[in-house]
Amino acid sequence: MSETENSTTTNFIRQIVEQDLKAGKNDGHVHTRFPPEPNGYLHIGHAKSIVLNFGIAKDYKGQCNLRFDDTNPHKENIEFVDSIQQDVRWLGYDWQDRLFYASNYFQQLHDFAVELIQAGKAYVCDLDGEQMRAYRGTLKEPGQESPYRSRSVEENLDLFERMKAGEFADGERVLRAKIDMGSPNMNLRDPTLYRIRHGVIHHQTGEAWCIYPMYDYTHPVSDALEGITHSLCTLEFEDHRPLYDWVLDNISIPCHPQQIEFSRLNLEYTVLSKRKLTQLVDEGFVEGWDDPRMPTVAGMRRRGYSAASIREFCLRIGITKSDGLVEMGMLENCIREDLDAHAPRRMAVMHPLKVVIENYPQGQSESLTAPNHPKDEAMGKRQIDFCREIYIDQADFREQANKKYKRLVTGGEVRLRNAYVIKCEEVMKNNQGEIVELRCSYDPETLGKNPQGRKVRGVVHWVSAQHGVKGGVRLYDRLFNQANADKVEEGGRFTDNLNPDSLRTLTDCYFEPALAEAGEGEQYQFEREGYFILDSREAAREELVFNRIITLRDSWVKIDKAGG
Repeated sequence: MSETENSTTTNFIRQIVEQDLKAGKNDGHVHTRFPPEPNGYLHIGHAKSIVLNFGIAKDYKGQCNLRFDDTNPHKENIEFVDSIQQDVRWLGYDWQDRLFYASNYFQQLHDFAVELIQAGKAYVCDLDGEQMRAYRGTLKEPGQESPYRSRSVEENLDLFERMKAGEFADGERVLRAKIDMGSPNMNLRDPTLYRIRHGVIHHQTGEAWCIYPMYDYTHPVSDALEGITHSLCTLEFEDHRPLYDWVLDNISIPCHPQQIEFSRLNLEYTVLSKRKLTQLVDEGFVEGWDDPRMPTVAGMRRRGYSAASIREFCLRIGITKSDGLVEMGMLENCIREDLDAHAPRRMAVMHPLKVVIENYPQGQSESLTAPNHPKDEAMGKRQIDFCREIYIDQADFREQANKKYKRLVTGGEVRLRNAYVIKCEEVMKNNQGEIVELRCSYDPETLGKNPQGRKVRGVVHWVSAQHGVKGGVRLYDRLFNQANADKVEEGGRFTDNLNPDSLRTLTDCYFEPALAEAGEGEQYQFEREGYFILDSREAAREELVFNRIITLRDSWVKIDKAGG
């Protein structure tokens, strides 16, 4: 990890932890946890929580658990469990032997529920979902007590046992906490603790249970059983904290963790709602959870984002109590900074235009030396082949252009990157008037040095037509064309904001031969084009296909300023 990551940049959570340590609270120990629900893939918002929880544990010489909140088997499966573990490890964190599941505690959760019933603080309710919503009241009106609230302890114990035995259908009965139907906090109006779920096979417990605890009940109990000291949650759980404390205050459990809330991550040009991400996958708007346009950790990894850059981004945005929309440019800058320092340089031509160097001997070729990185000699050098016929990019030539155009024009000169100066002598066109080939000359005295007394417009990249390797690229861009992707017109859907140009595929590209040896996960800067990575799904195929990780600069700045 970087020096920035090892620093203890202060925030209000760190201040609380330090005050607790100074006061000797929790015997001077810090224990956090990351508790994902295995009903989808992790996204960049989860990465913020991972960096926070594992980072605090590391910096204060504590521990951090990975615990799956697996209490809703209808939406969960082992694929998500496996992907979450892979993502956390890839981000650079290790839970060691502290992998837990909420389902590990199903028996204890059941026993604590029995405790609440015996204390007259929980009851079995027969109201269906619609009736419960009606009885619950509104933010301005208090709720009404369920007609089943006054059941005896003995009847509630019997009914709860029969729920557990599978005697009742889904939705026929629930177990509710007996708190306060008049509370201004809706979460305290006799919340549901257990519901019935038949016909599902839990990925950890199989068919052993047909009643499943609710998150607001499971979460505090799981934290306490694991000895968590600081339970860090996003702000939407702030109103749930009184229920978190109520549960722990009313069962015989010695540990009482402190729940602390921080703002969740909201990022421009994407959505971070797991429901909406699932919709994008299920309705075919993207290829899957690891589509490189998705804000999932798997998608960002496949696109070529580095773990270090994601960690750096999470540290830069900080931890606050204020919700806001984080600029996508901040994430992209972190990616660029990391790749600029670590990605070897290569040449690739996306839109090839053939160049014939007429005064270069036919049948001859030579091997030229090029640095792998202009700022880091330790990365070494490579050989590139030069010959009579090469490709440059179509955008690097104009028949006529003003002085601001710093590339090749008719009668003008440019330097080929790491090679010679060439001059355009003639333009060849087809019957439709399209430029198909350039006839040029080269100066053999200009290898590695500038010609004296001559103005060279600029430097362009190139690939040998004889030695270059043909392949394709996928040009990925932002998934949505609007910064606030959730903002839609009345009657519209968030998918209306999808960017139709978020993926463009080019098939007739040419790469310098060194790229034929590219390995899975290796990132490169294609000079003057952007940063690219060999697609992990294409690595085993004969044809090279590279994903664009990110452009060299933010092309969206002009779009944003223009109101596009």
